[in-house]
Amino acid sequence: MTALDRFFEISARGSTVAAELRGGAVTFIAMAYIIVLNPIILSSTADIAGHKLPFGQVSAVTSLAAGAMTILFGVVARLPFAFAAGLGINSFLASSVVGVLTWPEAMGLVVVEGLIIVAMAVTGLRRMIFDAVPMPLKLAITAGIGLFIMFIGLVNAGFVASTGHPSPPLGLGAGGTGSVRAIPTLVFVFTLLTSGVLVARKVRGGILIGLISGTVLAAIIEAIWHLGSATEKAGGWSLSVPTLSGSPFAVPNLSLIGHVDFGSFGRIGAIAALMLVFTLLFTNFFDAMGTMTGLSRQAGLADEHGNFPRLQSALVIEGTGAVVGGAVSASSNTVFVESGTGIGEGARTGLASLVTGGLFLAAMFLTPLTEIVPTEVAAAALVIVGTLMVSVLREIDFSDFSVALPVVLTVAVMPLSYSIANGIGVGFIAWAVLRAASGRIKEISPLLWIVAAGFLLFFARGWIDSMIGVVR
Repeated sequence: MTALDRFFEISARGSTVAAELRGGAVTFIAMAYIIVLNPIILSSTADIAGHKLPFGQVSAVTSLAAGAMTILFGVVARLPFAFAAGLGINSFLASSVVGVLTWPEAMGLVVVEGLIIVAMAVTGLRRMIFDAVPMPLKLAITAGIGLFIMFIGLVNAGFVASTGHPSPPLGLGAGGTGSVRAIPTLVFVFTLLTSGVLVARKVRGGILIGLISGTVLAAIIEAIWHLGSATEKAGGWSLSVPTLSGSPFAVPNLSLIGHVDFGSFGRIGAIAALMLVFTLLFTNFFDAMGTMTGLSRQAGLADEHGNFPRLQSALVIEGTGAVVGGAVSASSNTVFVESGTGIGEGARTGLASLVTGGLFLAAMFLTPLTEIVPTEVAAAALVIVGTLMVSVLREIDFSDFSVALPVVLTVAVMPLSYSIANGIGVGFIAWAVLRAASGRIKEISPLLWIVAAGFLLFFARGWIDSMIGVVR
């Protein structure tokens, strides 16, 4: 235990082995939905050749990649951050990329993008860009991610939904009707209030106790009323039905490992392929940077400049997640904001990541058990953690409008556009323009100008794609 303590710096970071084990378990519970959601996204769309990825195989490699990368990160970076398939990139692959490429070719682009990020991390360029970000923007990124997490939780629980109308675009309850009537959403409310009371009273394991209580209640309700899945009937559970039927064990099918093809440059041309890589790169790069910044501050591991222990190693391993995720056809793996739930339970070291990663590897064989925790219950933890992260806004001086506007835009755009990268990009551009126009151009790092210009290209990629099509 002494060697374990020294290696992970458990005592030095004010943690305990029990807190790490508990935090790692809570993070897994909050992230377990990805084992179901990632296959839903990736297997629902046929590629240009008419082929679909098998649901069960995608689920298996999703758990494998998440487990392997989380454990690797825990051992090398020794931070309580967990990995899984990034929702932004997998959605982009399914909605845009496989319309012109095969799935192996799409995953080949993910590998290429990951190799570029690794190269940037190894050469120190990624660290230089990280250091060029001013502290108010780093704090805004933390708060924006917190609000984003909260919004994800509210949407996943069915507490907030689209109205289907231009105004208002969102409303309370299913269909934005203004009324919360669905039983799964009421279970979310119960779990949220239970966890909130426990956290407010500083009860150790408050979030985990809330999650367990909510899952038990959900299982009892399902046993009595048989709500089933929302895909089958209205008022059901969104992703995971809290019931166990048949054996809890399943042998994983890992046949998708190595199904990668780098022929995309020949199929659609070098320029079009590079634009796709550019989009993947920017989304992955800044999503991960923002997430790690926010999580490190939440854990109290960041210094006054926003740097955290073993930053260089963390950036290299994070880039490796894209390579591994693409190589096994699970999509790019990156740091998950849900790691904040474990940090909220006291996790401060890589030991928690080992626990989370081990549970992901076990989930390959225990998929039926991981599906017992309904998304509505896990969503409550996201709202709790999001609230804790938003509180860093108190450290920002809003009296200077050239600071206030970029900060507010960063925080607002993340949840409203459902993208961390979008929020960071808008914030960077607004910061550069307002600070320069306010006579403080010398305070802006040259790298920040370059990144802001890169984001302008990122946001204009649709127009650039159309122009390339006209030229061709």
